[in-house]
Order: sequence, then structure tokens, then C-alpha cells
Amino acid sequence: MGQFNIDKISDTRTRVTLDSREIILLGTAHVSAESLEEVKESILSESPDHVCVEMDEGRLKNLEEGKRWSATDLKNVLKKGQGFMMMANLALASFQRRMGVDTGVQPGAEMKAAVDAAREGQIPFSCSDRSIQVTLSRAWKLSGPWSKLKLISSLVASVVTNESASPEEIENLKKSDAMQGMMKELAEYLPAVKSVLIDERDFFLASKIYTSPGKKTLAVVGAAHVPGIVELLRELEAGTRPSSTASIESVPPNKWFSKVLPWIIPAAILGLFVFGTFRSGIDKVLEMSKIWILANGVLASLGALAALAHPLTILISFIGAPITSLNPTIGVGMVAGLLEYVFRTPRVQDMENLNSDILSFKGWYRNRVTRILLVFFLSSVGSSVGTFIAIPWLTKIAGS
Repeated sequence: MGQFNIDKISDTRTRVTLDSREIILLGTAHVSAESLEEVKESILSESPDHVCVEMDEGRLKNLEEGKRWSATDLKNVLKKGQGFMMMANLALASFQRRMGVDTGVQPGAEMKAAVDAAREGQIPFSCSDRSIQVTLSRAWKLSGPWSKLKLISSLVASVVTNESASPEEIENLKKSDAMQGMMKELAEYLPAVKSVLIDERDFFLASKIYTSPGKKTLAVVGAAHVPGIVELLRELEAGTRPSSTASIESVPPNKWFSKVLPWIIPAAILGLFVFGTFRSGIDKVLEMSKIWILANGVLASLGALAALAHPLTILISFIGAPITSLNPTIGVGMVAGLLEYVFRTPRVQDMENLNSDILSFKGWYRNRVTRILLVFFLSSVGSSVGTFIAIPWLTKIAGS
């Protein structure tokens, strides 16, 4: 094992000395005005020959161009079944932006400041984080049903809450003890999500920092990642862990039971109808059909109503839910969202105001883009709840 020394320069800066190079980790709070200045000062005082930032190239481009959502084709998002993923992105963005309202710092501004300072000093830099789309997709795929429900609940809570943070509270986020406490809570509440959001990204960042060129690297990362990166750098230097990140750079394919599962419920429901027909005749089937239509249709349409959808969207949600619930390839949320898109097509101002509208509960309803996503989400939830309410009811009727 080669040389590996750790020197805590300050509360936010850690120097790791290896045999042939030096790595300085600067831990930041992503909406901290103080972090913004620390980044610039650190690049000037340390004079690194390479800078790594906790940001993927796509996010850097969005920050520089200021068009993160304006180029999004919402209709295509819904058709591809990516409505929930876009909602998750917006909910996370909403939470981060609210945290930064009181400090006046845009989320990710310190990373952009690091890039700007590197360019000004003609220092090579690299975007060393994994794509947010891959991270969210992996978090979803690797979560079980209960974890997915808790994840959805957390995202919904982040939208409806008015929580913000004072500048002092933001600065406290850079203290390792506070961050470790938060990570422990996250690990207990959502272990699969914590693994993807923190552990995997710790390794991804550590690997990119370790393999970056130069003798002296300054890495600007969120304070939560610093302890994990330090330990991973130790393992990478010792050769006890390979530096390849290929295994965590893609979304794992669906396992066979994940492909079969969406067909099991429709098959079971159709089986109940067939059983009811043979056991009690057409009258029983008509009674079961009424229950199925009401349970699915009413709750899906109530979900659309809760999203303040167009009246025709609400009506077609009622009609379509009992049908789409028997077809795993299409959901009522997709149908309702696309109809709402047709009836209330987003305007240019909706895209322009999206970043500010997602900061408030009212804004989510006011903006046509987020309203369409709410229609998609709430009608889907309504139909799903209706399905699980109907199944025991149908079983009882079919067996009576």
C-alpha cells in the first residue's frame, strides 16, 4: 500500500496526499453563499492543475444556458411513460430552490462558480457526477413496493411543504456531524434510495476524482459525500477496489418477475370474471362489472378532479380507467395527461415560469405543465387504489 495521508485543513477542506499526487476535497452546501466564495478562494489559494465538480455535463449545460425545462417535450415525456420521472425531477428541484430562496443562491451555483474560476485560470476541469436521470431511475428500479410508496410520499411532501432554511442552517449542513445524522436518517427510512443517492455516487465521484489527470486536484463536492469519498480514495489507492464505474452507470434491466408482475393482476381479475360466469351466470358478471367500473372509474376521475383537470379529462378518466387497468402497456394517467395536454396545451409563459412556479403548491396548479403532471399522477393513483379496493370485493362476489 502506498502513502495515504489525510489532513483536515478546515471545516470544509480536506487534503488527501497519495504517493504521486494530492487531492483537496472541498465540501459545500449546495445553496450556500459562503460556499460560493470558498470555491473561488480555494481555487486561487490551492492553484490546482485540475478541478473536479459534483455535476454531470447535462446539468452544467442547463445552468449555463438557463433552459433546463423550456426544451422539454411534455407530450413525448407522457407517451414514453416518464411522467413520474419528470415529476420527481421537479419535486427535487422545488425543494432545493426553496432551500436557496433565503440565501439568494441558485442550487448548483457553487459548482458553476468552480467551473468559471477554472476557466478563468485556464485550469482543466471535469464534470465528475453521474447523470441525475440514471440516479433517479436506479433508485426507482432498486426500490421495493414499500420503498417506492415511501419515495412517492416524500416527493409529494416536498411539494406541499413550505419548508425553507435560514442561511445559518444552510451553513450548518457543511458540518460532517450534521450531515452524518441526516444520512443515517435517510438510510433508515429509505435504504435502497440512500444506497443509490449517496453510496453509489460517493464511489462514482471518488473514482472520477482518483482517475482525473494532474498532480494536484481540487474536487468541489457536497459535504455529505466527503467522508465516503475519503474512505473510497483509500481503497482505490490500496488497490482493494477497482476504479471502473461501468456497473453503476446504467439502469438495471427488469428482472423476469418484474416483467410478469404487471400482467398478474389483470389476469387475476379476468380470471375472477370467468369464474363468476361459470359459477353464477351473466347476472353475477354484470354485478362484478359494475363494481369494477365504479371502483376504478370513480377514483381515477376523483384523482383528475383533485388535479383540477378539464371536465372532459375527468369524464374520460372515469371511462378509461376500468379498461386501462386491464392493460399493463398503458395507464389511465398517460391517457388523462395527454388529454389534458390537448385541452390545455402549455403556453410559452408556463415553460418560462416553471422554475418559479414549482416553489409553491399554488404554482403547481397554476402552471399548465405541472398541472398536466398532477393529472397524470393523481389519476394513476386513483385507478391503482380502485384496483386494490375492487379485487377483494370481486373475489367475494365471484365466490358467493
